[in-house]
Amino acid sequence: MALSGIEIYKLLPKTNCKDCEFPTCLAFAMKLATKQVELSACPHVSEESQSLLAASSEPPIRLVSLKSDGYEVKAGNEVVLFRHEKTFYNMPGLFIRVTDEMTSEQIQKKLKPAEEYLVNYVGIDLAVDGYAIESTSNDPTKFKSAVESVRSVSKKPIVLICKDPKVIRAGLDVLEGESPLIYAADESNWEEMGEIAKNANAPLVVSSPNIDSIAEITEKLKDFGVLNLVLDPANRDLSTSLMQFTQIRRLAIKKDFRPLGYPVIAFPCHAPSPETESIQAAQAITKYAGFIVLETFSPEALYALLVLRQNIYTDPQKPIQVQPGIYEINDPKPEDPVLVTTNFSITYFSVANEVEGSGQPAWLLVSEAEGMSVLTAWAAGNFDAERIAKDVKRFEIADKVTNKQIVLPGHVSVLSGELEEELPDWDVRVGPREAVDLPAFLKQAL
Repeated sequence: MALSGIEIYKLLPKTNCKDCEFPTCLAFAMKLATKQVELSACPHVSEESQSLLAASSEPPIRLVSLKSDGYEVKAGNEVVLFRHEKTFYNMPGLFIRVTDEMTSEQIQKKLKPAEEYLVNYVGIDLAVDGYAIESTSNDPTKFKSAVESVRSVSKKPIVLICKDPKVIRAGLDVLEGESPLIYAADESNWEEMGEIAKNANAPLVVSSPNIDSIAEITEKLKDFGVLNLVLDPANRDLSTSLMQFTQIRRLAIKKDFRPLGYPVIAFPCHAPSPETESIQAAQAITKYAGFIVLETFSPEALYALLVLRQNIYTDPQKPIQVQPGIYEINDPKPEDPVLVTTNFSITYFSVANEVEGSGQPAWLLVSEAEGMSVLTAWAAGNFDAERIAKDVKRFEIADKVTNKQIVLPGHVSVLSGELEEELPDWDVRVGPREAVDLPAFLKQAL
């Protein structure tokens, strides 16, 4: 049973040492009661209190990891219902599905493009997370062969899909030392599937169209010693799955209902068309899947899903940043100008894309501004003449250019005089306010 903040406070050292980065032990206790911090943040709590506080310190949704040779996909550990309340932590893994009735050549033909797919979005590499292998033949030999074919293409984590324990065992024989996701236990086979998952040290999906039945099975499996579980409400239409996924998440977080405190898996792969599959996958990313199985590998559709996922699972209090430094656009020469911007990713890519599209060569100085846009960083004191001058020297830009012409964003033209004092041997210019006006500015003003 969850403890209140006051009950937790009574078990803490009460020294107000601030080592947990909170001003008082009471403040830390209140945060711990709402699952917003971990007990490990307090280095002085006694072993006795640790055992008593273990349940209260656990996130309402258990962390489940799929592991393979050098790869890991995590789901769970979420503490809020809505992203703006804090943040979402572990973005859902996207898995491409094959079946054991496909030949080895068909499997490799489908998965090789998916395995090679890698796209850079605002400085972040996006890719497929793993593969799902479903036994449609119910033949252990065919299933084992399909797993081997997938492993010949990729080392990424795997989801094994079949409710026949004999078939699952055959697939696991190929994945020794890994932690694949096993699908699935239900009312008829939970004990045998639980034994398999326990022996393989692998997470197990619990599947039922009824949420009450899911809760009953998870409790049985927990008593059986299987702790890493994933839930499948087994309804595939948009409205019902949305309702059930939300209900599971709400009960786990708002009511601290432990039998449903596990990640959820979604199967857009069963959609009647690729378009519907993309819609279902997008819904699953936002509400509230931990693992998502797709049928279609389409670079354009996958890109949209990966970008959506990245945006939903970006901490709203920590904007996406690019690495500060000097960037070369269109192979600049020493006589070309130096443009200045901040390291907020959207600002950087807006400027870089406009300059690149113009065909005009330029050096782009990305200054450290804690991931803020130009105006926001200037207002917060994180983007000023002193910082810009320090970055000019830090990145040794004077050694790369001969004209020493530096261009400030138009929104911070007020910094031009100060920057001239900081960089007396540089020609300080003021550029346009908007990135879209940079091509014309570069052609006409410089």
